[in-house]
Amino acid sequence: MKYDPSIVRARYASPLGAMVVAATPRGVAGIWFEGQKHMPDHSAWPEQPGHPVLLQAIAQLDEYFKGVRGTFELPLDLQGGTPFQQSVWQALLSIPRGGTTSYGQLGQRIGRPAAMRAVGAAVGRNPLSVVVPCHRVLGANGSLTGYAGGLERKAALLQLEGAR
Repeated sequence: MKYDPSIVRARYASPLGAMVVAATPRGVAGIWFEGQKHMPDHSAWPEQPGHPVLLQAIAQLDEYFKGVRGTFELPLDLQGGTPFQQSVWQALLSIPRGGTTSYGQLGQRIGRPAAMRAVGAAVGRNPLSVVVPCHRVLGANGSLTGYAGGLERKAALLQLEGAR
């Protein structure tokens, strides 16, 4: 993934563990649980906890975890992904709170029904945990499968949303 050189970050203490929230001038570019798979090296990104987009993202994450926010209203910067990844991430945004889908159904939504593995890889590289709801994607049989932030967090997020 490529990130805008002007990216900045802040830390957020979520109920499910520490998170890093990153933004560019275009919007929120990343939200990761500390230590999750595919988390980029963010050590060179300046910490700017007072950055307005980061403050907005953290406030909305707080509301989400308290159960008072169902959807996020944030400017997003998904330009770090390939066009295919971006199409998968956009499709994830259409899964409603409390809803789930499978990798195969997600592939159908983007017009690539045979690309389940590629869809799964793109879901796994989603840079915006929670906000772009990759946790709402389940295995074909409804099982909890793959989540870069850990299956325990995936189960907790789905429970918070009333999906499982």
